[in-house]
Amino acid sequence: MPRRTATMLASTLVLICLLIAGVLIPVPYAEMSPGPTVNTLGEVKGEPVLQISGRKTYPTDGHLNMTTVRVTSADYKMNAVEAVYGWLAHDNVVVPHDTLYPDGKTEEQSSQENAEEFSQSQESAKVAALKELDIPVVARVVVATVVKGAPAEGKLHAGDVIKAVDGVPVKEQADVAKQVTKRKPGQDVEFTIVPAKEAAAAEKAHKEPTVTRKVVIRTTTSEEGDRAVVGIQAGTDHVFPFTIDIKLADVGGPSAGLMFALGIVDKLTPESLTDGRFVAGTGTIDDKGQVGPIGGIEMKLVGARNAGAEYFLTPADNCESAAADTPAGLTLIKVNTIDDATKSLEKIRKGDVKSLPSCSKS
Repeated sequence: MPRRTATMLASTLVLICLLIAGVLIPVPYAEMSPGPTVNTLGEVKGEPVLQISGRKTYPTDGHLNMTTVRVTSADYKMNAVEAVYGWLAHDNVVVPHDTLYPDGKTEEQSSQENAEEFSQSQESAKVAALKELDIPVVARVVVATVVKGAPAEGKLHAGDVIKAVDGVPVKEQADVAKQVTKRKPGQDVEFTIVPAKEAAAAEKAHKEPTVTRKVVIRTTTSEEGDRAVVGIQAGTDHVFPFTIDIKLADVGGPSAGLMFALGIVDKLTPESLTDGRFVAGTGTIDDKGQVGPIGGIEMKLVGARNAGAEYFLTPADNCESAAADTPAGLTLIKVNTIDDATKSLEKIRKGDVKSLPSCSKS
């Protein structure tokens, strides 16, 4: 066999072996890509995403789209060929598997965590929206979780409203631990609560609960051995003056908070926030209306532009990376708070786009 032919044959065989190895050998990476966008002012499967009852609402137009990112599942084994293709694809990002699923987190654990974050983001979105509209919202301290095997197990339950500890009124989460730790381990502490069932019924009727009861719990020593505890985690719940439901399945994480809040504001405001324009965005939101950064901003920009968005509300802390690779035709708007967002939308309505707070490259 001529040397040249032999060399070509050997090279071909090596290439085939490398391709086979690339397909068969798993690599510790996962992929992120643009996910679907959802108009918070619209419907999904014939059902409005935002449903408000007990308060006058107004017609809306345009789009206030939340954006998402698709990720490969925790148990998916990416091969080397897929990883290389993902690195070369402009709209996709290949990252270490542990970035998306740290500490060996399973798909079920990740989904549960995302669901909890999504639920909390909805609560904060409602609070931020009503505060933006100067509509009073009542905050209350509740039992968030009860530690299994702790002294509080069977005596306090998730959802119980904590009115006082040892007769001292509770106004903030920190008040609970402050009063409990005044006791020594082994001493009794008295909780005045509204049971979760009665609290839920009163909230549904938009009334103050009238049923309270006292629960005495003997404290124990903390794991660190330095203070008295009863084995609960306190949290903050809110009582709204009317009903706001967010109906959206198969979505997780906290990043839709800003867009949910703006959708609620739009439905409760006579004037359209968008004036018919297509606005998308992302960002976490807290009860005070502060907008926080999110992951996967590059993919969310692509998904928004592919859906037809003209403007994108961008958390300030994501601005630099967003500005580094902005899809053509998409205008980034920098936001720190929900108030920033509503003011920017007002500028868009008035055609004053040149004064919009923009994102810039470093």
